[in-house]
Amino acid sequence: MNGFTKFCGLVLTLFILIMQGSNLYAQKKDVPRFNKWGYIDTDFILGKMPDYQKSQEEIQEISNAWREELKLKYEEIVKLQEAYQEEEVLLTSEEKAERINMITMKEDSLNAYRKQIFGFDGMFFQKKQEILKTAQDRLFDAIEEVAKEFKLHTLFDKAGDKNIIYVNPIHDYSDYVLEKLGLGDSNDTVK
Repeated sequence: MNGFTKFCGLVLTLFILIMQGSNLYAQKKDVPRFNKWGYIDTDFILGKMPDYQKSQEEIQEISNAWREELKLKYEEIVKLQEAYQEEEVLLTSEEKAERINMITMKEDSLNAYRKQIFGFDGMFFQKKQEILKTAQDRLFDAIEEVAKEFKLHTLFDKAGDKNIIYVNPIHDYSDYVLEKLGLGDSNDTVK
C-alpha cells in the first residue's frame, strides 16, 4: 500500500467514526452536549445540620442504654460462673450439669439478644434509620434541588465511598432494559 491509500483509509475511518458519533448524539437531542457533574461532602454538610447533630446525640443515648443493659446481663452470667466455680467441688454431677446448662442458656440468650439489638438489621440499626430519616430526607431534597438548579447530570459524594448520589433521570435507561427483558410498562406512552 502506498502512502496515499493509507491516508484515504484513515480519512474514511475518521469520517465513519464522526458520523456514527453524530448519529448517536442526534438520537437524543434533549441531552446537552456536555454533561455537567459536581461533588459534595455529605460529612461536612451533615456536621452543619443541627437536626442531624441532635439525631446523633439521641442515637448515642439509645446505644449507651442498650450497651448498659447488655453489660448488666453479662455481669449476671459472670457471677453465676464464679458461684459455680466456688461451689463446684460441693455439687453433685447432676447439679453441675444443671448449673452449666443454666449458664450456657443465659450466654445463648445474651448472644441472641445482642444480635437482636446490634446485629445486621437489628433494632439499633432500625432505630438509627428512623431517627436519621428526617435529616437525611432534608439533605437529599436539597441535593436534588441544587443539582436541578445548576443543571448537573451527576453529583458525587466525596465523603465515604465516593458514591453517585444524584443522576439526571434523562440518562436512566432502566425502562429500555425492562422493555428488552419483556418487563416494560404497556401503559407507558413516553418513549
